[in-house]
Amino acid sequence: MTPAARLAAAASILDSIAQGRQPAEAVLKAWGSQNRYAGSKDRRAIADRVYKVLRARGRLSWIMGGREDGRALVIGSLSALDGLPLDEIEALHSGDGYGPRPLSKQERSRITSGEGELPGWVAAGLPEFVVEDFKTTYGDAWTEQARALMEPRAPIDLRVNTDRAEVASVEAELREAGLSPEPTPWSPIGLRLASEPPPNVQALDAFKAGRIEIQDEGSQIVCALAGAAPGLTVVDYCAGGGGKTLGLASAMQGQGRLVASDVVARRLDNIRPRLERAGVAAELVLIGQNGGGLEALNGEADLVFVDAPCSGSGTWRRRPEDAWRLTPEEVARLHALQVRILDQAAKLVKPGGRLAYVTCSMLSAENEASADAFEAAHPELRPVSTTPPFAAQAAARHRMSPATTGTDGFFFALYERTT
Repeated sequence: MTPAARLAAAASILDSIAQGRQPAEAVLKAWGSQNRYAGSKDRRAIADRVYKVLRARGRLSWIMGGREDGRALVIGSLSALDGLPLDEIEALHSGDGYGPRPLSKQERSRITSGEGELPGWVAAGLPEFVVEDFKTTYGDAWTEQARALMEPRAPIDLRVNTDRAEVASVEAELREAGLSPEPTPWSPIGLRLASEPPPNVQALDAFKAGRIEIQDEGSQIVCALAGAAPGLTVVDYCAGGGGKTLGLASAMQGQGRLVASDVVARRLDNIRPRLERAGVAAELVLIGQNGGGLEALNGEADLVFVDAPCSGSGTWRRRPEDAWRLTPEEVARLHALQVRILDQAAKLVKPGGRLAYVTCSMLSAENEASADAFEAAHPELRPVSTTPPFAAQAAARHRMSPATTGTDGFFFALYERTT
């Protein structure tokens, strides 16, 4: 493909991402399957352009006069991100072959007029409506938090399945496979790989044999803080894809009872092969929207782990497209859902048992606000202080973020039932 044809393809893919709900990765993969003529270098260049644009979408839209179509964003990226002069951008938009059509008068005007003074949200790369939340939560450091969340590509973290291997042996195995793993800074069972060049982790023998799982270090930490241990009855209330289910199972060392529940049967079906590969077991229970299906466990659980549905804003460095799909109305809906789920999950906790509340969100409306509402409604569940490896002192609530801990964004709060 010519450089111009790659730009046209990137613009088309960006439009497809904007029009649907699929992850950018899935849209790119589908495009590659449907366009076999594109070689590996072509696909890589197109993907790089797509992600570069997604991470800077707010700024590029601002430059292009508020336009959000793929063509405008790609043109803006050539000027603002690549630093190309007008004549070079025009050469890439000659309309020849499979390249994009020539620039319009308005497009030339936008890329030659410069960026001007950017509003704070544009410069930081955040959707405008979340800026006040970031300012309230992080104060003067909000722009640092925003840029760390939106700009860099995240590394790939692995959790070593210590039931099947030791960290040192897995590290050596990965090095023999041509990779360069490093220990994660906080988790003692984590290894970190650079995102460039992207490793095919699922093709590794260590992955196929269940010696490693892909799991962000922040996710590993919240599993550890929850306190799952051998012999306990543990409920993973919102199991989702099962990553934390596997982490909890490993902590239990095959002793006790682990129940993974979710409202979507397909998610539970996807957990089964992961459990088998890791050599761990869990009961999989489909529950209703109002929590029905776990009544037999009311007042029986030592630990209820609530990894609640959330905006996923803590993972925007991995999925920047999601930042531009989120709305204030969706955040409000998620907050109400989180409070309802916590209320349902609390019924399962026995006296002396604990409930862990976790999100992968950076937004206080989903974190502190949901925890505040839960505490107000459930005085019988008292906050419990924990000390994560990155903190100097114990606290009842913890935040992680790309800027402060080098992990995805996470929120964690722990409670104990007193009566």
